[in-house]
Amino acid sequence: MAAATAASYAGVKDILLIERDQYLGGILNQCIHTGFGLQYFKEDLTGPEFGERFIAKTEAITNIEVSLQSFVVKLTKDKVLSYLKPGKMVEVKAKALIMATGCRERTREMIHIAGTRPAGIFPAGLAQKLINIEGLLPGNEVVIIGSGDIGLIMARRFTLEGAKVKAVIEVQDKSRGLQRNIVQCLEDFDIPLYLKHRVAFIHGKDRVEKVTVENIENLERFDLKCDTVLISVGLIPENELIEMAGIKDVTVNNIPGLFVCGNAYKVYDLVDSVVRDSEKAGQSAAEYLRKLA
Repeated sequence: MAAATAASYAGVKDILLIERDQYLGGILNQCIHTGFGLQYFKEDLTGPEFGERFIAKTEAITNIEVSLQSFVVKLTKDKVLSYLKPGKMVEVKAKALIMATGCRERTREMIHIAGTRPAGIFPAGLAQKLINIEGLLPGNEVVIIGSGDIGLIMARRFTLEGAKVKAVIEVQDKSRGLQRNIVQCLEDFDIPLYLKHRVAFIHGKDRVEKVTVENIENLERFDLKCDTVLISVGLIPENELIEMAGIKDVTVNNIPGLFVCGNAYKVYDLVDSVVRDSEKAGQSAAEYLRKLA
């Protein structure tokens, strides 16, 4: 939305915004905690409040067409997009294209945790969506692997919903999350943070029963009983489409008129930074189109 509105303000007349969800706002819709907009709006907003500011800006611009529930399945080096929307497949050729596809979460398989494959193992962002949007509590006794910001925030969220967070396990010697989240999400709720530890094994037949935690320095182990494990071990830019078009490295872009912004370019800590980066992409796309004219 930031890229689209910035492109419009810079003079682009025909803009198509493709969104795979049924609402605008992306991940902001499930981030009901505060901490958004401190830099950009100089206000402390929730994710939906931050998103609503841009939804209002986007909907007020008549030359931005929004296509919801639309999933892009193909991108060519000639900037031809094919996307599915309810009832049909659409193909469109863009003069300029801005990729603002964001990130996806790393999974258990990417960090090679041994053990069985029971129910109760979730990416932290999926658990956030289940609680905040679907109204479902994924578990009652939780261990969180990784101390990224999503994991820290979900430690607090589970606690507020009445679940017991047994621990946050971090293999590094310091947390990867913002200091404010360490304080507000762990320390304020007396949730233990084990640094230089890893989950060595996940136990359980039908549902998670416990995890074995290992100190990576002295290899001492202990078990934590739990029915739920959250994985919060980082994000990966969602760049399969531009790879399909032939770009293997977003920093070496060989397709004129294609721009990559926000977390699809690099993972930012703050949405404020994502917005500024995306606005620059919108302005750059407008400048590119002016040179074509």
